[in-house]
Amino acid sequence: MKKYAYTIILLAITVGCTDLDMNPLASASSENWYKNSEQVKMSINDLYKNAFWGNDSPSWTDDWMRREELTPITSATVNSEWGTAEALWKNSYKAIARANTVINKLSSDKLNVDEGTTQRYLGEAKFIRAYQYAKLISHFGNVIYYTNKINLDDSYSVVRTNKEEILQKIYEDYDFAILNLPEKYSDSELSRATKGAALAFKARIALYSEDWETVKETTKRIMESGNYSLYPDFGELFLISPIENDEIIYSIPRSEEFGVYSGVRWYLPRNAGGWAGNNPSWDLFASFLCTDGLPIDESPLFDPSKPFENRDPRLSETIVPFGTSWLGYIYTPHPDSMKVLEVNSGEYVTNNDSRAVNQYSSFNGLVWKKGIDESWGGDYKDDSDIILIRYADVLLMYAEAKIELGDIDQSVLDAINKVRARAYGASLSSKADYPTVKAKDKEKLRKILRIERRMEFSREGLRYMDIIRWKLAEKVLNKPNYGLLNIDNLQEKIINPGLWFFPYTPEIDKDGIADFSKMADEGLIKKVTDRKFDASKQYLWPIPASEILINDAIKQNPGY
Repeated sequence: MKKYAYTIILLAITVGCTDLDMNPLASASSENWYKNSEQVKMSINDLYKNAFWGNDSPSWTDDWMRREELTPITSATVNSEWGTAEALWKNSYKAIARANTVINKLSSDKLNVDEGTTQRYLGEAKFIRAYQYAKLISHFGNVIYYTNKINLDDSYSVVRTNKEEILQKIYEDYDFAILNLPEKYSDSELSRATKGAALAFKARIALYSEDWETVKETTKRIMESGNYSLYPDFGELFLISPIENDEIIYSIPRSEEFGVYSGVRWYLPRNAGGWAGNNPSWDLFASFLCTDGLPIDESPLFDPSKPFENRDPRLSETIVPFGTSWLGYIYTPHPDSMKVLEVNSGEYVTNNDSRAVNQYSSFNGLVWKKGIDESWGGDYKDDSDIILIRYADVLLMYAEAKIELGDIDQSVLDAINKVRARAYGASLSSKADYPTVKAKDKEKLRKILRIERRMEFSREGLRYMDIIRWKLAEKVLNKPNYGLLNIDNLQEKIINPGLWFFPYTPEIDKDGIADFSKMADEGLIKKVTDRKFDASKQYLWPIPASEILINDAIKQNPGY
């Protein structure tokens, strides 16, 4: 039912985009296009294309490992010709230009559109424009801001606008959307902008801007609306989501039928036909708390030889536990496990997820579980919805804002505990069933909140902006990525002495970050890559060189 509902939207977008591209006179920026409600709607549909939406890549963070590869961000090689920055800049401004056209046409022309529909369409267009400008200022800082068509002569001299000024304009657009968008749509239009989505994304850019009062007030409105709640099953939330899901505030639908999907073989174990190349890092693995609410170096419950036991349940929903059935096989990266059980046949087959068998099995023994659906079968295509913002984020944004304001009360603890209790399958009030947060000290709560966000949102594209805004990137991205020793050394130094999986428990620092350097110095683990982050410039992205070549009035960000 969900796929059918979303297919209607995708078909509308696909048909709309095809028509717009085929007929220059009917493009979303054309003066000749906006004649009736259907044409306006098609132009707005065009603004929901996947290219205009998305959170940041987990590969830019300390949650990620892809064999010996690094990204421009994690190798400190970002420059003004970086294709990712150029694509974000161009796609955002393409969407802004089209949204501006819709807004200006609806605001100035007498169209055959009733007033209520006009206001809703304006709300959608302003929501989308605000979202695009929010992406730009959070990554580039000061950017070019405009709401009307720029003529050719002026385009060569336009300058960047201060991001604080743009932030206020973003708020104004979101406020208009909040006032004019519906709380819900019919099933056939589930992924259009809503009042709740506008509130949530306003809170997010306020969070990134450290405007704590706006974060608090906006998230509180969402919480008090009663429209959203936490889905009871954390792991199931990221699969083919049920249609009745009140946690997802805004997502982007995809459909294999219409060619909108991503390949997943890099994520899957080799026994299941994958390449086991994209892996969770040991840094992420070590960050999950134990079931007593303590970090692994403080909890008596943690056993480095059984690292999945007695851990926050989100760990086993995020990373595949050793010795469990996954995608048709018992997953075990242990070098002595040369054969592994194929669950359906009941037979033992070659264990390609052991480095003793295949050198390209996971370099650190870990593989992702979160968001991977066992129903994908052998086509290795993921067309599940891309969740951009959900209610758990609202709760933790609210808690963070109140903590930073020093306005710590029971509502802060409740917001964090609701998220944590759901992970344990417990209710907020059943305090014996999960490690409740009780601290009211600002510094302690800040640490708890940041670890909670990491456990809750891994692989959802939120970690990058978290380490940027917390100024942790220069710390966590200047640490190596570690993995398993080469097979001969692994057997001699780890397996034979009985030190599998971790030789011992790594220390966790005040920011919840694991330190594996001692193990590496002792030759018990392998440094796979040397991550680097240049704090003198990398907290902002460079303005694309192609833009500066066209307009030398645009000044480059420092250091690029």
